[in-house]
Amino acid sequence: MTDLPLISVIVPVYRVEDYLDKCIRSIAEQTYSNLEILLVDDGSPDASGAICDRWAESDCRIRAIHQKNAGAGAARNRALDAAEGDLIAFVDSDDYLHPNLYAHLYGLMKDGVEIAECEIGITETDDLSMDDGTGAKVLICDTEEALRLHIKDEIFRQTPPNKLYRRACVGDIRFPEGNLIDDEFFTYKVLGNAKKLAHSSACMYAYRQQSGSAMHKPYSLRRLQGLDAKLQRLTYFEQRFPALVWEAKADLLMTCLGAMQGCLRSLKDEEMEAARGKLMEVLKQITPLEIPKAVSAKRRFLLKAAQKNLGQTAKLLNFLIDIHLLT
Repeated sequence: MTDLPLISVIVPVYRVEDYLDKCIRSIAEQTYSNLEILLVDDGSPDASGAICDRWAESDCRIRAIHQKNAGAGAARNRALDAAEGDLIAFVDSDDYLHPNLYAHLYGLMKDGVEIAECEIGITETDDLSMDDGTGAKVLICDTEEALRLHIKDEIFRQTPPNKLYRRACVGDIRFPEGNLIDDEFFTYKVLGNAKKLAHSSACMYAYRQQSGSAMHKPYSLRRLQGLDAKLQRLTYFEQRFPALVWEAKADLLMTCLGAMQGCLRSLKDEEMEAARGKLMEVLKQITPLEIPKAVSAKRRFLLKAAQKNLGQTAKLLNFLIDIHLLT
């Protein structure tokens, strides 16, 4: 028996037969052993489902759940409904963890900390060099501070897998189903439920970069779902964190600019017109946006230019990138 609380580790699985053993092993071999590992086979057409079953047979902490293909959001929701742990964690099935990840994050969950996170390392290999947590710098934030950093995309970012959550923070919040993008609809609400959060500088989560993943393909109309998520986040802040509203609007405006850059490179004809219409609809809801004097000159220029003519500003930025004056 152990006095440590049970961590439910949720892993949505789809077409990852080449990486899944590495992922599951990195969870099963954690130094924090009181785990419940929920592998949700999302109707994968390869051998991934059989790999889940094999692991479930060899480790009593592992449960394999099989469902018809419905997307990562639906798979995570299925596991959330089945999870029994006091703590919740997510892992993407092509990624892997440092053996001390959950021991380190749980060690940060004292004095009222309800969410703890580490840094993410991006890799294309099976042997990313990671930290064990020793000597890590730890930042403790209240809710508003964490959400401000979340908006800036500095720490407490939208990625769920590098975090450990007390179950109460997740509550009945679930991922949207059938979306290309689901993290952005989930994370800010869970962060908003935590009164105290901790960020560790230790890199303990290996995020495998795959060229074929959805976010690395040419820009598509479905990517504009991110705008809907940030509009919902803006409404949430207006209701609960009014001090963050300007920053949320400015971030949404910059997101519109980035989206227009992507659309101009990838979309044509009817799709481009549909994207333009969507972007103009969002702009109407957040402009005119007054810009405080404290904003940097570069950001001030971009915010002003985007409000004046989003398309032309995006074209200019794409041109400067193409001639290597911007990165």
